[in-house]
Amino acid sequence: MITIDGESLSIQDVVRVSRYGEPVGLSDAAIPGIERSRDFVREIVREHRVVYGITTGVGELSNSLIPPEDAEQLQVNLIRSHAVNVGEPFPEDVVRAIILLRANALAKGFSGVRVRLIRSLLDLLNHRACPYIPSKGSVGASGDLSPLSHLALVLIGEGECMENGNRVRSRDVLEKKGIAPLRLKPKEGLALINGTQVMAALGCLVAEEAGLLMKNAQIAGAMSLEALKGTSKAFDEKVHGVRPHAGQVRCAETMRRLVHDSAIIASHVNCEKVQDAYTLRCIPQVYGAIMDTLDYVKGILEVEINSATDNPLIFPDEGEVISGGNFHGEPLAFAMDYLGIALSEIGNISERTLDRLINPHVSGLPPFLVKKSGINTGFMITQYTAAALVSENKVFAHPASVDSIPTSAGQEDHVSMGTISARHAWEILKNTENVLAIEMLAAAQGIDFHDLEPGTGTKAAHAKIRAHVSHVENDRVLYQDVETIRELMIRGKLVKRVEEAIGPM
Repeated sequence: MITIDGESLSIQDVVRVSRYGEPVGLSDAAIPGIERSRDFVREIVREHRVVYGITTGVGELSNSLIPPEDAEQLQVNLIRSHAVNVGEPFPEDVVRAIILLRANALAKGFSGVRVRLIRSLLDLLNHRACPYIPSKGSVGASGDLSPLSHLALVLIGEGECMENGNRVRSRDVLEKKGIAPLRLKPKEGLALINGTQVMAALGCLVAEEAGLLMKNAQIAGAMSLEALKGTSKAFDEKVHGVRPHAGQVRCAETMRRLVHDSAIIASHVNCEKVQDAYTLRCIPQVYGAIMDTLDYVKGILEVEINSATDNPLIFPDEGEVISGGNFHGEPLAFAMDYLGIALSEIGNISERTLDRLINPHVSGLPPFLVKKSGINTGFMITQYTAAALVSENKVFAHPASVDSIPTSAGQEDHVSMGTISARHAWEILKNTENVLAIEMLAAAQGIDFHDLEPGTGTKAAHAKIRAHVSHVENDRVLYQDVETIRELMIRGKLVKRVEEAIGPM
């Protein structure tokens, strides 16, 4: 079981809960702090103090005073009026990550909510209730207001849930699972919807998958190097020791292990070729930089998922309620734009390598990787698909964070668009998985034309692919082969087989 306390959640914890259904509990150590902040909110209401979002309206309406008898209705109205996201709903794993992160932020003890509310969020997770949250509508400040409102609706027995791909009334789902709807108290509605948990949830899942993608990218690059009879000399540790970026050094070391003992590479050590194209020779420099980017992004996420991001924040020990801007998604917006740009570069290199594999003028291989070309088109159109995906990635990689449109009658006059950054990074990741699958399919075909054995890691990868996808002798439908290899990649099966041969990557 994962225990949340607002302080120690990891990206791996988020994945375990969102993807694998790990149960979640609230740490006993967090309860006193939660209760102190809640008691302070009760005191504010009892003493008729003027505090944003508790005894006033929100946004441009913050100067509108709310009488104590309407304080609870204000919280319900906020949720109802803010739940206006549109588009396709987030998948269940994303929704579960959102719920977990919102509960963890509230468990930090600066939001003024009841312990019961946090436990109600955990009930949704532990009973597999999946709120219907459309994916478009957040500007990334004041946090992810609209999508989080769709989550909050379910807690009060309104809105909808997803069951077996269908939208159903949340009240029916809660009743079936034995979860009682909440009657919100002052501050609780605002606390539920004011935060960065949607962009952070997407960020965690993208970052986790990106780590696996990087391993697959290096495998694909090593296979292509073998198929194209490239040299491993550019991966020499002396080269990378004089420019010791951490990712570059790690990548070069992995590439050396992947092609270690390659009879293909050994067969042309003294050939007339002076050096390889950049897409092969510069794999450590480019993929290493992407690995460093991913490490940076993970650092930002680890801070964010253990932060209090609503407004106002409650500091009961100091007797203060402070209106701030922790809901602003700029740190995540920059990080996710940065990651999207980095991941798109994997696709760029992979597609250019694919082009070299199918081009007989530079590959030394049969045209389009089939012996009877002409009657057979071979892998020609796989490059078209890769080119389309890479081009789409370039559109998605335009930084969403450079845009801002004022909201709430100009009161909220700068927003992050960070959730768009995160959604785009997600799309780039998925596109790049397919591009790499195509490269692997082509590289395996290229290796087939060599009578000599590839290196330790590439041999393992080639064997794993051939156990699921056969050599293309004559034209056949290829999209299913691409899907098969992508599944081997994203489920970690290809990496697992390679790591069994060469050790951890």
